[in-house]
Amino acid sequence: MPLPVTAKVAVENTAYSFDKLFDYLIPDNLIAKVSVGCRVLVDFGKGSKKRQGFVFSLSEELPDTDVKMKYIASVLDSEPLLSDEMLSLASFVAERTFCTLFDAAKALLPSGICLNVIETYRLKDVDCTTDSLFPSEAEIVEYLRNKSGYVSAEKICKDTGIDEDSALLERLYKNGYLIKNTDTKRRYNDATVKMVYLAQEYASSMVLPFKPTHKQQLVIDLLRDIGSGTSKEIAYYTGVTQSVIEGLYGRGVVVYDDVPTYRTPKAMSETPRKHEDITLTKIQTGAYEKLSSLRKSPEAAAALLFGVTGSGKTKVYMKLIDDAVAENQGVIVLVPEISLTPQLLSMFYSRYGERVAVLHSGLSMGERTDEWKRIKKGEATIAVGTRSASFAPVKDLGLMIIDEEQENSYKSEMSPRYNAKDVAKFRCAYNKALLVLASATPSVESYAYAQAGRYELVELSERYSRKGLPRVVTVDVSQKANMNGMQTISVPLAEEIRANLEAGEQTILLINRRGFNTFVACTKCKSVMMCPNCSISMTYHTANNRLMCHYCGYSEPVRTSCPDCGAETVRFSGFGTQKVEQELGVLFPDARVLRMDADTTTAKNSHEKSFRLFSEGEYDIMVGTQMVAKGLDFPDVTLVGVISVDQQLYNDDFRSTERTFDLLTQVVGRSGRGDKEGRAVIQTLAPENAVIELAAQQDYKEFFSTEINIRKGMTYPPYCDLCSVTFVGLGESNVFQAARKFFMLFKEKLLEKYKDEKVVVLGPVAPKIGKISNKYRQRLIIKCRNTARFRALMSECLREFATIKIYNNITVCADMNADS
Repeated sequence: MPLPVTAKVAVENTAYSFDKLFDYLIPDNLIAKVSVGCRVLVDFGKGSKKRQGFVFSLSEELPDTDVKMKYIASVLDSEPLLSDEMLSLASFVAERTFCTLFDAAKALLPSGICLNVIETYRLKDVDCTTDSLFPSEAEIVEYLRNKSGYVSAEKICKDTGIDEDSALLERLYKNGYLIKNTDTKRRYNDATVKMVYLAQEYASSMVLPFKPTHKQQLVIDLLRDIGSGTSKEIAYYTGVTQSVIEGLYGRGVVVYDDVPTYRTPKAMSETPRKHEDITLTKIQTGAYEKLSSLRKSPEAAAALLFGVTGSGKTKVYMKLIDDAVAENQGVIVLVPEISLTPQLLSMFYSRYGERVAVLHSGLSMGERTDEWKRIKKGEATIAVGTRSASFAPVKDLGLMIIDEEQENSYKSEMSPRYNAKDVAKFRCAYNKALLVLASATPSVESYAYAQAGRYELVELSERYSRKGLPRVVTVDVSQKANMNGMQTISVPLAEEIRANLEAGEQTILLINRRGFNTFVACTKCKSVMMCPNCSISMTYHTANNRLMCHYCGYSEPVRTSCPDCGAETVRFSGFGTQKVEQELGVLFPDARVLRMDADTTTAKNSHEKSFRLFSEGEYDIMVGTQMVAKGLDFPDVTLVGVISVDQQLYNDDFRSTERTFDLLTQVVGRSGRGDKEGRAVIQTLAPENAVIELAAQQDYKEFFSTEINIRKGMTYPPYCDLCSVTFVGLGESNVFQAARKFFMLFKEKLLEKYKDEKVVVLGPVAPKIGKISNKYRQRLIIKCRNTARFRALMSECLREFATIKIYNNITVCADMNADS
């Protein structure tokens, strides 16, 4: 069988403008080691600097090129990290999101398994002279003359004060003064456990070179029986201390070996196993049978599981998971937020045990890496997690479920700007698996696709408990009589909360803004205290008594006088979670209040701990941002209060009405999920607004009917796709000129080569927040169809624009169907 002689490699840190798969020769000593899907170290460019790369393919033939080819320097993995499916997915992501192939492939891996390339140097001749060198070069030579081994480039630059981007080290290396070595280092090492074994000569022999004590003999007898164990296990079963084991080690009777182990998420080890039969209602059974038929189909399929809040969608797809597991198929379940995973995970851990692996940012880097390894080795066949779990290397994938599929958190805002739903569609098509999109408030696009037959529509029309939906009351907060001096809690809502407290029932309050006051202004000169780095007002936080920017993190002490006019007329306005918490303390001093927002959930496992305490009845009222609005199931919650939703309703985004309807419907659906009837109170300045009225009635179909007609008339998704091209840089005028230049370039190519593409271009214009971290922003919005041809047009424009040197300091990115 012919051996491969060349490899096509995706190389790191290549500019998008010339990114492709690069051809490399395989040296004879590496032919047996190089595999498709593994990482390699290669020389790239004119210098000798080595870079990582992923091998995408191997060839037995030399490419037809006059360019002198370089050799692969080393192989970094003993076995492939990426399968053929994952490499195909990387190509799919790169083409769809306008990123490099290396960045797409890297995104499929947990960050803990990624490598850093480290260059180290030492002096070639310690007796060399420095007479012909520049002073800065001589300083480096003298520095290394006093070092015995290799020193990293980073340390050399730090200790000598030279710029890390300086070419001094490379010049000294090329001129023969230095020897260079390139190493790679894992960002996070494998976890190990120290195992104790009997030394080989004593494993079977009863003869020892000394007479052991009684305690030592207990250890020896145990190890002869079980073979090996940790020090803790041996101490537990024999009752001896660590010093006894150390004594045997000192005499050479036992040996230690570091054995790799997994860092297991805390929730898995604490959840008891419990496998109960799933009982379905007649309606649920019909939905399950329909989905089961699709799962057993020999072709890929996609379905929208649409059911009212509390209809038991989770029970239906758990039944599907049971079937897939029984047939040895892999499963991936996606949830939109970390806050939804604790309740869901406890269900999965108790039912499926160690077959479940979890992937989300709330885990440590080591835990995420180990969970990924368990999936890749086939030890875990069910992956549960947030957006990045769509890349889980599950074997024999048979079922993917996206819970709360309408959530915008499935769309990445960082490169590569992928949508987990697109990834799921690709993977289900590749594996001929079933994709289930589940929601009580599906996205307008998904429901339209279901009506058009692109997805199979499966409906659950009633709650699992057979109870009706919560009774909803709308309160007009513009009427002072309704507020009784309070800023956040109306009289009707306060009365309902008091009734709940007296009945021993729980309440959830939603306010989708954190902080105490949302802005601070001077009543005399009308100026608002803005972040000096961003075009946004700062928010007052009581915990640290500071004004804070939620975009760049800047903060400053609270002022009592206006920084512009000096008047003592500063007024705090607006409100967030902290203000609601304070007013609850005034109205209900004995109530136990839990606040859930980004400020209170930064610690590891904080979501899990807080929700568990609330579920156990340790708190009466939970107030929080949208993390408390969706996917949670607390049987004792019989009242939901929406403090305000008007700001989101009147946002300048075409999706604002859809998001408001979704948020209201979902949070109202948290009430009355147990044996008791639920109630909800919605506070608003616009009680007559149709969106609020329809959300109060939980009437999604009527909302969709109205919204789809507006989308059609205005040509918004699903009647088009939106490509957002954003420009970021220093200097407002410079960024605007760059955006104009790109627009002209796009127009030129459209008229010359892509005349068949029908588009509408809006802008360039500054987005709502035109400056973040002292960098200005401009944006083009292009209404188009997300076809391969349009993406080719956009890719050409991005690559050509990158060659215009006067705009080298401008960052430009294109994002298909961006969230906003």
